[in-house]
Amino acid sequence: MRHTELRARLEAALGTGYYQVWADTFVMSDLGGRTVTEALDAGVEPKQVWAVVWRVLELPDRER
Repeated sequence: MRHTELRARLEAALGTGYYQVWADTFVMSDLGGRTVTEALDAGVEPKQVWAVVWRVLELPDRER
């Protein structure tokens, strides 16, 4: 998964006006106490970040 696909999935799940704010501010323990943005900047693979986001947001299996 590329960063652009991750961003598109976040936008689809959270909405155009909110996904970037959420990615910049919502801290997740499964990402080492980091936000999506911080995790990506630290080199965490987008696929791994999406797996955490998927669990946290309790998205349907089809979104996995």
